[in-house]
Amino acid sequence: MSSGSQNIDSQRSRTVAAIAMGNFIEWFEFGLYGYFAVSISTTFFPDKSAGTALISTFMLFGIAFVSRPIGAILFGRYGDRVGRRGALSISIVGMSIATFLIGVIPGNHAIGLLAPALLLLMRLAQGFFAGAEMGGAVTALAEYAPPGQRGRYSGWNGFTQLLAQICAALIGTTLSALLTPESLNSWGWRIPFLIALPLGLVGLYMRTKLAESPEFTHAAHTDATTKSPLRDLLRLHWRPLLKVCGLTVGLTTTTYMLVGFFPSYLVKTVGLTSQQMFTAMLIGLSIAAVFVPIWARLSDTYGRKPFLVGGALSVTLLTFPVFLLASSGGYGPALAACVIAALLLSPLLAVQGVTSAELFPTAVRYTGVSMGISVIISLMGGSTPLILQALVQTTGNTVIPAAYITTAAAISLVAALTLKNNPSTAPIRARSESTSPVSTS
Repeated sequence: MSSGSQNIDSQRSRTVAAIAMGNFIEWFEFGLYGYFAVSISTTFFPDKSAGTALISTFMLFGIAFVSRPIGAILFGRYGDRVGRRGALSISIVGMSIATFLIGVIPGNHAIGLLAPALLLLMRLAQGFFAGAEMGGAVTALAEYAPPGQRGRYSGWNGFTQLLAQICAALIGTTLSALLTPESLNSWGWRIPFLIALPLGLVGLYMRTKLAESPEFTHAAHTDATTKSPLRDLLRLHWRPLLKVCGLTVGLTTTTYMLVGFFPSYLVKTVGLTSQQMFTAMLIGLSIAAVFVPIWARLSDTYGRKPFLVGGALSVTLLTFPVFLLASSGGYGPALAACVIAALLLSPLLAVQGVTSAELFPTAVRYTGVSMGISVIISLMGGSTPLILQALVQTTGNTVIPAAYITTAAAISLVAALTLKNNPSTAPIRARSESTSPVSTS
């Protein structure tokens, strides 16, 4: 292997590591909020009943998603006009600071209503920067990958999502084993939130050392960028935007069901201890993480469509059995339910990101991916734990959340069936731009 090839491979490895760090931080934070929802509810809503406090906590979880499309629009414009590296560097700093500050906000007993107000403000900040991070990470991973390996490279996006949840569950398992429930609820839950700041600083350092995306550099040098990415996206590329939205519906609801709702469901509804819940989630997510890189690599050979169709169909058919299994009682069935749910999610996590990136030309890719993902996450991601908890509480039916997830997965199944199944063999710009005009006005 020549020194030039070694340098390129080294640069690509550093790129994957830098982008994966930011993606890890984003999902680590969301995992923390879901895993520690019970502790957060007692800190910020101590005067309410357990069920009402939990719903209030999930409301703050959902409200924060309102700011995601705003971040997607602003950072998408920056990323498509100025470059991917700068946008990703800003997003990782903002996300890390907001997550850290959640860990230091005093509770309701100390500052009253100001406590949940500050929590809401930090959640809005997290949503704003997450709107920039998700689309940017997906775009950059696809653009840095060599032809024929975009699935393999982009699969790191889904893998780090699961890795972040695994780390959050591992920390939760450790804290719940070392601390009493009272200590965990009063101060122990804050520890993992504080970790986000040093992680973010490391990620920022790594990202500032990156070269600009080869695809963006090529577009800039050939005058193939646009002054108005959002306008061109909505005018020229609304069909692929709708496809990304459709694909994201099932992935989003299933993800936030698993990491945002299931932890508290297993504790409050099924009756597991916190330590049992953390252990079950840890095992399930770890098994799924093994399969994400496998599906991603196979998609380079067999195309994305089989994995998107198969994943959405599996979620549609098997979510009801998962909830029946979990609600049957006992640790064993709950563990099996966690493993199955995580496995159902794995093919969607593996290929949805690269599929979204391949649907847009370089000039509007950051904006298109960010908008398609962020709009759906804003509408359905943050609200999913709240809706599922409300369904259980109002109906008394512990299996009813499956109806919501199944409906969402069916929408993604329809979207996946409209895709062409092209293996990852040509440069990404050749596949997307050959059939997609770009305005440079």
